[in-house]
Amino acid sequence: MSLDPGRLDYRTRAASPRDDVHAHLAQQTFAVVLAGGRGSRLMQLTDWRAKPAVPFGGKLKIIDFALSNCVNSGIRRVAVLTQYRAQSLIRHIQRGWGFLEISLGEFVDVVPAQQQSGEGWYRGTADAVFQNLDQIAESRARHVLVLAGDHVYKMDYALMVAEHVARGAPVSVACVEVPCAEASSYGVMSVDADGRVTAFAEKPEQPQPLPQRPTHALASMGIYLFDAELLARELVRDARDAASSHDFGHDVIPRLVERGLVHAHRFERSCVNMVGERPYWRDVGTVDAYYEANMDLTHVVPELNLYDDAWPILSRQSQLPAAKFVFDDDGRRGVAIDSLVDSGCIVSGATVRRSILFSKVRVGEHSVIEDSLLLPNAVVGRGVRLARCIVDKHCRLPDGFAAGFDADADRQRFHVTPRGVTLITPEMLGQTAHSRF
Repeated sequence: MSLDPGRLDYRTRAASPRDDVHAHLAQQTFAVVLAGGRGSRLMQLTDWRAKPAVPFGGKLKIIDFALSNCVNSGIRRVAVLTQYRAQSLIRHIQRGWGFLEISLGEFVDVVPAQQQSGEGWYRGTADAVFQNLDQIAESRARHVLVLAGDHVYKMDYALMVAEHVARGAPVSVACVEVPCAEASSYGVMSVDADGRVTAFAEKPEQPQPLPQRPTHALASMGIYLFDAELLARELVRDARDAASSHDFGHDVIPRLVERGLVHAHRFERSCVNMVGERPYWRDVGTVDAYYEANMDLTHVVPELNLYDDAWPILSRQSQLPAAKFVFDDDGRRGVAIDSLVDSGCIVSGATVRRSILFSKVRVGEHSVIEDSLLLPNAVVGRGVRLARCIVDKHCRLPDGFAAGFDADADRQRFHVTPRGVTLITPEMLGQTAHSRF
């Protein structure tokens, strides 16, 4: 990736006065990660867990990307707002993100919905932050970064903060170009020559295309940067508005756009993971998108680089033995090809191709696993055949089991996506998992 004034090359990064400025700005920033959503489009994967807690990439959870971006950017005061099915997420953060130095004012706090304004839960994303304004005030931060906890990407937020300050922008919204056919799932904006947002529509039926690229629209990434005092005033105003849905995308941002206070931050200026000239960002909000983002990691050169020591994606590291492959007989050989195999796995006389085995997966003799994701603690019996499947945590697949070869038959028992991926959970198998976390 080439250097330009708006982008750092992390492979050759060295200390500089510019880095000191970014570090200072990051220290003045408080991050709020919105992690309370169910993520219903992930179907049964979120029956027992919030979307940010869904496993990803063999040993991560989706929320680890937003949290790692914060820490790597130097933003080390973070509040994670939870609500739906939060126990597994709370456990993950408490056990995996307690390494920050509290004595230096560094922390990742888990903040469950506390019903601080009435008896209801959070009414929207803006209300979630409004109910936690006391934490922001206590931090005495100059800037507040509001993040979604359910996207996969690598971004230096300090660069966004630096641009925000240099522009004198009260509000900045990170944005990325997406195909118009997909843009209806996002907030879509128009900008002028100075980068000021002139229009903003949340999930429009007919997205406004980019003038210079009519096949694409400029989509909000759900990353908002506010001057802290402005944010507090606007959230108090929004909370008093009975007609508001109390959502950033539907209410707060459009009102600020009308007043000319919002600037767009182009993701390519702060993206750490570029694919050619295209920044990597994935909304893994559907089962198909989740499957495809994971499967990309099995490619010889995946689009998402998880092997970058300069920008690591951090997570809870369980103390497990190394993965093990046993037997080397004809027809009973433990092998994995073009695959990711996490710690604690045992592949016993089975073949694994283009697949990801998460932690503590067991695969029995003569089984063939192809193009599939096996989430933690899944146990695969002997002679099992899988193709294009997602096997959820704690599933026990009996000897001779097969899925992914007959979509009509699979639909009788499991969930089959529009792109032909078969999702299997313990409940679908008639099993009761001893722990869904």
